[in-house]
Amino acid sequence: MFETRTIDGLAKPAFYDELCRQLDALLQGEDDPIANAANTSALLFHLMPQLNWAGFYFLRGDILVLGPFQGKPACVRIAIGRGVCGTAVSQRRSVVVEDVHAFPGHIACDPASRSELVVPLLSGGAVLGVIDLDSPRRGRFDDDDRAGLERVAGLYLGGSRN
Repeated sequence: MFETRTIDGLAKPAFYDELCRQLDALLQGEDDPIANAANTSALLFHLMPQLNWAGFYFLRGDILVLGPFQGKPACVRIAIGRGVCGTAVSQRRSVVVEDVHAFPGHIACDPASRSELVVPLLSGGAVLGVIDLDSPRRGRFDDDDRAGLERVAGLYLGGSRN
């Protein structure tokens, strides 16, 4: 059985090193994308400080559809190019938003959210979806978080056959 280990007091790069070690162990031997997305979102939500939402949206045709997550109920469908998630897909790059209220077209699923980080799931040139993190703290995410969550996305994609 897998057990998480609390990660306290580390600088962000070291935090993400440990988070990725735990995620790699958690996903080991499982290739179901839904099971892996559920466990990935749970691990992120429980180990990362100051989150109020962590989860996945998967691209189905030309729309993002809600996948496994932790947090309050969320928007079920997001159009490409709309909100932070849709922007990450249309631009095929990670998006860090310091203040979601200043982001044009932000979709407010939880009015308590103040900052957001979205990383697209890219495989063989195709966008499969996104990992989305929200925080009630303005400016919660930075470039270290972006790089760390991109590593998480790579581990997720390596363990899941989408």
